[in-house]
Amino acid sequence: MSSHQGKINWSQAKKNGARFVYIKATEATNYRNPYFASQYNGSYRAGIIRGAYHFALPNKSSGKTQAQYFLKHGGKWSPDGKTLPPALDIEHNPYGANCYGMSPRSMVNWIQSFSDEVKRVTKRRPVIYTSTKWWNACTGKSRAFAKSHPLWLANWSSSPGPMPAGWSFQTFWQHSTKGKLPGDQNVFNGAMSQLNRFASR
Repeated sequence: MSSHQGKINWSQAKKNGARFVYIKATEATNYRNPYFASQYNGSYRAGIIRGAYHFALPNKSSGKTQAQYFLKHGGKWSPDGKTLPPALDIEHNPYGANCYGMSPRSMVNWIQSFSDEVKRVTKRRPVIYTSTKWWNACTGKSRAFAKSHPLWLANWSSSPGPMPAGWSFQTFWQHSTKGKLPGDQNVFNGAMSQLNRFASR
């Protein structure tokens, strides 16, 4: 969910089956979703568990710097049972070179820097949104994050398919760009009670 969806009828979305949503808050250190507050608070008022995500541009500034920007503009977490942990959207570069001109080691260090700052402030590691192809190519098949970072897998297909290096399963799966819910279509890998625990711990 991002500014592309604009204003949302969240009550209708819940009737259509929405139980959770991730909403774009920031990108790099110079963009904030102008609809973030209405989307984030509107989904909450409708009884939908919501979280915020940051779209990374790791060639623009450090992981710590972008995490600080994200945390300042919507990326914080609270154990209220209705807020998902912050998420890092790290994927192909829509503005240039696929891996942002960075080596696998530099990319891994950038992600770790972002994660460490989120953990320092929120006490939780971020969810990582990525695709298997991008992750394996641009982090050199790093297995450094799988044990402590939930995976939000992007694979627009009929099945999740192979996981990025290190992960044996996905927590969330984005399987389509279109469907009965606003924005991209995502499913949680578990029961509603498990999603509630995931939001609370």
